[in-house]
Amino acid sequence: MNKFIIVKQDELAKTVEFFKKEIAGLRTGRANPGILEVIQVDAYGVKTPINGLSSITLQDGQCIVIAPWDKNVAKDIEKAIVEADLGLGVVNEGDKIRLTVPRMTEENRRDLVKKLNERMEKSKISVRQLRDEIKHDIEDAQEKKEISEDDKFRFIKELDEHINKTNEEIKSIREKKEEEIMTI
Repeated sequence: MNKFIIVKQDELAKTVEFFKKEIAGLRTGRANPGILEVIQVDAYGVKTPINGLSSITLQDGQCIVIAPWDKNVAKDIEKAIVEADLGLGVVNEGDKIRLTVPRMTEENRRDLVKKLNERMEKSKISVRQLRDEIKHDIEDAQEKKEISEDDKFRFIKELDEHINKTNEEIKSIREKKEEEIMTI
């Protein structure tokens, strides 16, 4: 891998990781504690992730139970979940919060796939922007006579191969998530 790609390698990896985190919040037809990872609860004057205030367990395929360690934050957790608008049924039982994942209709599934595709496109745009930055750096280096013209073309070819590999990784992650969404 050439030095120009290495400089931006972390940013490319972060783009893929961000995409994974973004789509983890898309619910499938089954209960999954991962959909709660994006929610921040305003408790004790600071924003805290739900798993930092409670234990989260799956009761069955359609139900998630959140048991706050401090019963005083149960209302705050409930409020944060409702505001996140995840389409979950929320029942505060005092000492725990029960979330029910409603069965998904075909229309819900298609809407989620549409959101999934939009998020994939945003990630691909980020990758494309990074590719343009790296290509610009390579061309600048060639203009400044830091690398030869042959090296420029070789580096650009390596860059395109690396970008294609990154885009394929994003696409395979999307396909896996689409399969989860569409599975009844």
